[in-house]
Amino acid sequence: MADIELKSVRKQFGDFVAVKDSTFTIRDGEFFVMLGPSGCGKTTTLRMIAGLELPTSGEILLDGEDVTFNRASQRDIAFVFQLFALYPHMNVRKNIAFPLVSQGVPRRDVRSRVEETAKLLRIDHLLNSRVGGLSSGDRQRVALGRAIVRRPKAFLMDEPLGALDAEFRELMCEELRLLHHRIAATTVYVTHDQIEAMSMADRIAVMNNSEVLQIGPPNEVYAKPASQFVANFIGSPSMNFLPARGGFAEGANAVQVNGAEIQVPRLHEPLSHDAAILGVRPEHIVLSDGGSLRGRVFGVEYMGTRQLVTVDTDAGRVRVRAPNTVKVNDGETVGLSFSSPDLVVFDGVTGAALQSDLYAGGGDG
Repeated sequence: MADIELKSVRKQFGDFVAVKDSTFTIRDGEFFVMLGPSGCGKTTTLRMIAGLELPTSGEILLDGEDVTFNRASQRDIAFVFQLFALYPHMNVRKNIAFPLVSQGVPRRDVRSRVEETAKLLRIDHLLNSRVGGLSSGDRQRVALGRAIVRRPKAFLMDEPLGALDAEFRELMCEELRLLHHRIAATTVYVTHDQIEAMSMADRIAVMNNSEVLQIGPPNEVYAKPASQFVANFIGSPSMNFLPARGGFAEGANAVQVNGAEIQVPRLHEPLSHDAAILGVRPEHIVLSDGGSLRGRVFGVEYMGTRQLVTVDTDAGRVRVRAPNTVKVNDGETVGLSFSSPDLVVFDGVTGAALQSDLYAGGGDG
């Protein structure tokens, strides 16, 4: 396996910029997820790594070799698509074997590698079956097998679970992660589903409007979002945002939300204007009689051991993840207390997170 390095990679189609000067490294053996909404540039970036698109400018290195303008066939990578792209006239064995046969691998080696791969994916009992009669999950395993059997330097996956139903997607997420551990493959995985990204990735690259906004481990991207967009895109439900006022000088540790003072991690950079956004995850709010912000319960959703309480305040609607032992009713007035060490302050104009004690110790780029 190998590192994949992108240096100022840019892709334009006429006047439209699909990818803006991306620079990052995917580490050897890493499960790297590119996450973002449709049209953000993640698939175009993946296709440039694969050699299916050539960059307008910049460099792409695979295992230290400059492959920027190499064709896909000249790069030692395997691609798995959302649509399985299997050969319907061939059985499972022949579908998995096809890349090896095309490369002229000896028949004995083809047979052993196909059987080894099928066993790894738990489809060895299906080797003589036609792919048309298989379930979606098994067909996706066959597509994965056809990629794995080549033993390439890297695997590139473009929303491979998008065609599966919810139950199969959850199962395949677990199996893909286990498979990754078994073969220690460098894997680049594209998805718009943040649950897939959070459950599988070693690191996530969040993209929007053709550029990479943040790269880091899932827990870091969740807890320390670099921008309001990242904070809103990651998490279900997403982060709450409340308009805030205050001095925002370096060293400030409190903001005003609708007249209530709320303690925040000490800021390490000043804000030149008096407008900010306070970000707080639903699990970092507690329903409390003595809360600094008050509101009226709009609705309660029961979710097993937890409940999601929606509260309308004068500062905006807030969602609270609370234990199901807390009893609240629609229309009831409640107080909200905030876990100060976990709050994030965003620039109200740019949406960028302000550096604070929460971000002390640096990040993972």
